[in-house]
Parts: sequence; C-alpha cells; structure tokens
Amino acid sequence: MFKIGKKRLLAAALATLVSGIAQAKTDLTMYYPIAVGGPLTKVVDGMVSDFEKQNPDIHVNAIYAGNYNDARVKALAALKSGQPAQLAVMFSIDVHELMDLHAIIPFDEMAKTPEDKAWLHSFYPALMKNGEVNGKTWGVPFQRSTIVMYYNKDMFRAAGLDPNHPPATWKELVSMGEKLTHKDANGDVTQWGLMIPSTGYPYWMFGALTKENGQVLMNQAGTKTYFDKPAVVEALSFWKSLGTQYHIMPKGTIDWGTLRQNFLDQKTAMMWHSTGNLTAVKNNAKFDFGVAMLPANKEPGSPTGGGNFYLFKHSTPEQREAAFKLVKFMTSPEEAAKWSIATGYMGVSPAAYKTPALESYVKTFPQAAVARDQLKYATAELSTHQSGRVRKLLDDAIQAALTGEESPKAALSSAQKQATRILRRYH
Repeated sequence: MFKIGKKRLLAAALATLVSGIAQAKTDLTMYYPIAVGGPLTKVVDGMVSDFEKQNPDIHVNAIYAGNYNDARVKALAALKSGQPAQLAVMFSIDVHELMDLHAIIPFDEMAKTPEDKAWLHSFYPALMKNGEVNGKTWGVPFQRSTIVMYYNKDMFRAAGLDPNHPPATWKELVSMGEKLTHKDANGDVTQWGLMIPSTGYPYWMFGALTKENGQVLMNQAGTKTYFDKPAVVEALSFWKSLGTQYHIMPKGTIDWGTLRQNFLDQKTAMMWHSTGNLTAVKNNAKFDFGVAMLPANKEPGSPTGGGNFYLFKHSTPEQREAAFKLVKFMTSPEEAAKWSIATGYMGVSPAAYKTPALESYVKTFPQAAVARDQLKYATAELSTHQSGRVRKLLDDAIQAALTGEESPKAALSSAQKQATRILRRYH
C-alpha cells in the first residue's frame, strides 16, 4: 500500500514537472507582410521551423498580414486590443510612427554583449538609414531591396542594341526606349520600351528619380520634406514626359501589381521594380533577361526599400529575449543568404555574401548582386512623422501629374504646403 502511494506521488510529481516545462515555453507572435512575388510564406515558415528546432523552448506564431500597410494596421490594432505581437517585419519607413506611438523599443537596449553589439553594426550602412533615429537603432533590416531595372536582352538584340549595355543615363533610357517601342500598322503599340509603376508605391519610384537628379525627398529626422524643390519638379516632369513626349511608356498610371507579369509576357522591354521580384522573374522568364542599376541623370541612385524587424514594447522580459534571439537568427549571414537566394531580396550584411551558398549563387547568377552593388549610391526611403499621410500627399501629387490633372509643379507645390503643415509640430 505504501509502495503504491509512493508511485502515485512520483507520477504526480512528474506530471507537475512536465506541466511546468510546457508552461515555461515562450510564445511569440510575429506579423509578417507578403508584398511581392515568390513563395515567401513557405520560406519564412521554413526559417521559423529551423529556429524552433534550435530553440525548443520558444514557439513562434507567424501571422501573414498582406502588404506592408496591412501589416502595420493589423499590428497596431493588436496593440490597441491588448493582445500585441512581440515583433514584426514592417515597413522600414514606419519607424517614426511607431516611435511616436511608443510602440517599439530600440535594439540597443537588447544588444548588451560584445557579440550582440557587433551583430548590430554588421549590416550595410545604407540599409540602416531608415532604422536609425536620434542615435538609436529602432529597426533592423531583413526584407530589404533597392529598385532595379529588369530588361529583356532578346528585345535588345532584335532592336540592334547591345544586350550587355543597358541604359546608364536618362538620355540613353529615352533613346533606347524609342528603339524598343513597336507599333502595328494602325499605330497601336505592341511593345513598350519601358514601364515604371505608379500605383502601389509611386513615392518609392519617384524617390529614385529625384535621387538620380541630385535631390532627396526629406531630412533624416523626418521633420521636413522637399517636394517643391526644382530638382524634384524636374524629376516628375521627366517621368511624365516618358509617356507624353517620348511615347516609350503608356500615358497615365501603370499598375504595380501587374507590371511583373507584363514584363514576363514581353509587353515591355524594360521595367523598374523591386529586387524582391528577382527570383520570381528568374523562375518564370521564357527569355534572356538582365538586371541593371537604375540610370543616372546628375548621379546614380535608388532609395532602399522593404521591411525591418521591430521589437514591441508591450512584452515580457522573456518574450523580448526570445524575440531578440529570433531576429538575430533570421538576420544571421547563413539565413540571410538563404533568404536572398529564395526571394531576390538582398543579403542584409556583407557577411551574407561571403557565405558559400550566396557566393556561389552570385557567381552563377550575377544579376543577384546588382541591388547590393547599388547600395553605394542608395538613399533612405521617404520616411517622416505622420508618414502615411505625408506619403499619400506625394502619391496623389505624382498621379495627378502623370494623368494630366495638374502640372508637376502645381501638384508638388500643393503637396509640400500640406506636408509642411502636418510636420510643423515636429520641428
């Protein structure tokens, strides 16, 4: 009888121990945007699964929230509901809004060891510009890009152009675009020379044109915009002229979401798009294609783009440590290399390109290095306080100019006046 009681006590103790271990598991919720092509969900799921195998005491619930705007809305809604996520991949340009809401903590608070501090300083400086504010690092790069030019080498050959010499200047862009634009007997265009998307993220494409014309769109503090500067007006006038004067691009707006398919269907010889589409183009193009840096006017350049990791303030110390560990894992050279190969996004650190996997991939597929090489000419993406409102002002101005509703100067002047009013309180 005593032995039976002893066994029962032991079994109960073991059950309590197992239950305690199960309860000790740290649960994380991570919001993640799916914004461009490629099997991104499966890739992220695979990375999370590998992390959980190495860290069996941590469980990660990855919630795929749509595009970047959807991810921001859902993450902030969860925060207000009292059931916040512990981390998220969100727009790198959301940093000021998230800081103003006191929703995030700087990574500096978590990077306490020499190894952690070395990791925090291991990323490409250009990719850190949107995440560093007031001397602290609020966002760490993960799903990052620059805008690159995809071009159809077969169409270049057919037009008598060198397939290994894509346009390097605005002047060459126009002259080559004219040779690559074809019309039928009725005068209808059957093949466009160029398409630049003007829905979805028009301010991002415009940031490339203004950088190429020697002008950025805002200050680093996110308190001032420069929408009405002469070089900015010139850049928008040039964009419009590609359709109305040179006729190498459709007039009006061009849809972000369908442009990649238009390029794959050979409706346009060149397109400007995110490097995040690279793997999808590689896997689906039935023709020889190239990838090039964007053409320069006064200088070369592109804004960086894409998503950063953020750590949310409303979490337990255990959750913060677990979330920090997950971010370090997913941005490690090996994982960043795997991510870059699978998607076309950049490896976010020089060390990623020194891994055997990515080093070998770039040798066999040199197009994968273009976005990285363009970083030396890159600028920060448009990011300000009240970022969503300010971006919409610029988006509306761009589309008003491209559709002929307003002149570029009038549209940008109006956007600047409204942006100045919004940002005045942050000066």
